[in-house]
Amino acid sequence: MSWAGRMILGIFRVLLVLVHASAACDFGPFPYRATGIVCRMTKPAALLLNQETAQVIQAAFRNAKFPNITGERSVRLLGKVAYELTNIQVNGLSIERSDVELKENNVIYIAIKNVTASFKGTLTYGYAGAWFLRLFHSVDFEIESSIDLQLDIKLMCQEEKLVADASDCYLTFHKLTLHLQGDKEPGWLKQLFTDFISFTLKLVLKREVCKEINSIAQMLANFVLDLAGNFVRDKDIVVDLSLAAGSLIQTGYVESHHKGLVLFKNHSSTLSDSVFSPSLLTESRMLYFWLSEHTLSSLASAAFLDGRLVLTIRGEKLQALFEMEDTEAQRKAVQMIFQGTPYNDSVAKVWSLAHPQISLQPEGTVVKSLVAVEVSILPTGGEPLVVLYMEKEITVTIQAAYAEKKLILQPLDSSIEFKVFKCTADPSGDDPSVQDFLQNMISVAGIPEVTSSIGSGLTSLMNSKGLNLFDIINPEIITRQGYVIVQLDFDFPHHLLLKFLQKRL
Repeated sequence: MSWAGRMILGIFRVLLVLVHASAACDFGPFPYRATGIVCRMTKPAALLLNQETAQVIQAAFRNAKFPNITGERSVRLLGKVAYELTNIQVNGLSIERSDVELKENNVIYIAIKNVTASFKGTLTYGYAGAWFLRLFHSVDFEIESSIDLQLDIKLMCQEEKLVADASDCYLTFHKLTLHLQGDKEPGWLKQLFTDFISFTLKLVLKREVCKEINSIAQMLANFVLDLAGNFVRDKDIVVDLSLAAGSLIQTGYVESHHKGLVLFKNHSSTLSDSVFSPSLLTESRMLYFWLSEHTLSSLASAAFLDGRLVLTIRGEKLQALFEMEDTEAQRKAVQMIFQGTPYNDSVAKVWSLAHPQISLQPEGTVVKSLVAVEVSILPTGGEPLVVLYMEKEITVTIQAAYAEKKLILQPLDSSIEFKVFKCTADPSGDDPSVQDFLQNMISVAGIPEVTSSIGSGLTSLMNSKGLNLFDIINPEIITRQGYVIVQLDFDFPHHLLLKFLQKRL
């Protein structure tokens, strides 16, 4: 079975990302109010995925389990003629082309044109003549067929989850010809069995091929659903991808709407004031993701509760921060803080003291957080000694970009307000030079270092989920008041096919 073929229909059904038919679920009069995440796949993406559709049809034909076909008929002068076709299997297959169309009644229409298929097997037949003559024969046979295939994939919702139904499957036969072994049998016999078998064979082929298509599609849908679920889960932090509203299918795109609620241990949140509207997205790119401010803020809070907003800086990075400039104020501050201790014997710890506040604005993501910084020196043979402790409220505007398979967080401007400041070399706090130096150092070098570390950490996390295996083209991250849009183009995700092959075959 072609693994590329096995993958494509599942991608059609789940890169539609959990789309459903709203008639099966009740989302209330204002469903968009509870929408935290939206995925829109446009027609160009559907056309790209459709390039591999022929493979799934070939897979369906080759893996269909065709039952034995039996029949009996009375024939003048010959009496009753009984026959059985056994060991039916595909002998050859080719497909001319495949077309895909998005319909507004929640249907993906796929038309496969000119499927040329040949089948082989064994024909056993026997009859009792008018003179009690019994004859039984077995011959190999081959059937040549020319078929058009139409799939109407319906998208439905059950218990706020996707159920995609590909059972509306239609085969139109333009040709069905039976060849007996070497065509040595009498012509009348060939014509006799062609007439007997054609109708039954068409029904069997339709039933088994369409059943296999539906089976493969569901298996692939589950596979991609598992991938999506894994991507938005990390240890105890989970994003709920349950459906929040009915799908929207237009001729140019398919759009799905998800709750996007963040679950962490016994903590959860609700969303009832989402600003999403389909008009916020366009059709110029292949794939769009819309994320609410609520979802991103909840993720930041979960990271805080899980103790992830902690950064340790030592060695060369610590030296780079404190020696960003060579001035008298810098040398004095370093001497007062480190007391001659080498940077390799010192460590700085930065952590968040409260839930970060996130506000999405046109200029970027505005983050406000109460942060603590602690610098310790490690005397030889002694216990660590805290030489500096401070708490400060930082507000910073960050612009995000994704390039060369890395998430880049760029701070634009920031403000710093000290809340607590303790330095062992200046316990009374009478010398403002250290605090002034630290204020400048944090703004110029400290905040960029922290945001860079967060970007690297998020990149590693996303890559552990396989994001770096996708061929993402010209991604854009656009912030607006209350939401962010990620829009991109992509190449066919062949790595998913390989993963499916390794996992399923």
